[in-house]
Amino acid sequence: MSHHTLISTEALAACLSAPDLVVFDCRHDLMDVESGRKAYAADHIPGARFAHLDENLSGPKTGRSGRHPLPSVVAFAKWLGEQGVDVRRQVVAYDASGGYYAARLWWMLRWLGHDTVAVLDGGLPKWKLENRPLTQAAPRIEPTTFTPRRRDALKVDVSTVLANLRSPGMLIVDARTPERFAGLNETLDPVGGHIPGAINRLFQLNLDNSGAFKSANALRKEFIDLMAGHTPEQIVHQCGSGVTACHNLLAMEIAGLKGSRLYPGSWSEWCSDPSRPVEPRPVKAPAA
Repeated sequence: MSHHTLISTEALAACLSAPDLVVFDCRHDLMDVESGRKAYAADHIPGARFAHLDENLSGPKTGRSGRHPLPSVVAFAKWLGEQGVDVRRQVVAYDASGGYYAARLWWMLRWLGHDTVAVLDGGLPKWKLENRPLTQAAPRIEPTTFTPRRRDALKVDVSTVLANLRSPGMLIVDARTPERFAGLNETLDPVGGHIPGAINRLFQLNLDNSGAFKSANALRKEFIDLMAGHTPEQIVHQCGSGVTACHNLLAMEIAGLKGSRLYPGSWSEWCSDPSRPVEPRPVKAPAA
């Protein structure tokens, strides 16, 4: 068993009892951060562990590091080992939101050198629609040691983005809604707008009407059109806090467009420093 981007519900159901499989439930709601844990307690795929976006897939916030900064390599590797993940394991991540929280875990494992990780295509909604097994039981976990092999080439930091603004050698793809990209209806971050030179690709465009990913051919055509002559290696993905950007990165991998990178701090880090340029320029409120 070796899955590197997506795994179907059929394939997961067929190998659910495999000793080398580790499944993670990544359900989350940015507006109710305990909703995922509550949903997991109510029902989950048998054997699944719970991965909390804020507690397990993010590190401490500093005020300048964005809303979901990456955890330290040591902390994340320790947690993975406690969950039974090591080099022998096939990891599968799922959520109930089209895969965009699960894609964060997918990218983070690849960042630390673990390639046998896949997102459940269609997620828990498709699993339930097909009447596949669910449980409330806690999984039996045998802790192990996860040895990271970090690949920092898979990401860029804020200084790299700043140094390459409008450079023909870097194209920033923003996964947020068109409204937030335009600086409208911003409810999550203190400043509205986008990084100068960025283009917009809403992550949900990667999905079909059923909530599963579009075909590799369809995604390839859409991203090649979007890239406008850039190579995958020149693409840097961002969003609000480095979560939904992973969905676009996963979609490119599905399409066979390998090598794009993530800016983990994303807009929430970028706009935390008023010296960094913003488009459109923020409008100051009139003096009282």
